[in-house]
Amino acid sequence: MIIKPSTALRNEYSKISSLAHESKEPIYITKNGEGDMVLMSIDAFEQREQLLKLREKVLQAEQERISGAATISVSDARKELRRRVDEV
Repeated sequence: MIIKPSTALRNEYSKISSLAHESKEPIYITKNGEGDMVLMSIDAFEQREQLLKLREKVLQAEQERISGAATISVSDARKELRRRVDEV
């Protein structure tokens, strides 16, 4: 976990920006010794958003399966995917 004071953000923006891009991790910014915000590169943010959307879809599919929605086998799913790829 990377933690930096707000003064570092103000005084060393270029260094903090480079650190965010290189580490691809969130940087926690403190103000008066308390957590204040989280900073990350746009690429890291977009990756995180994609992962969250994927997890949401998986959770929705699992909830549908548990509630009795129709499912297909892995082999049928592969056949369907191959069929769709061949159409393109």
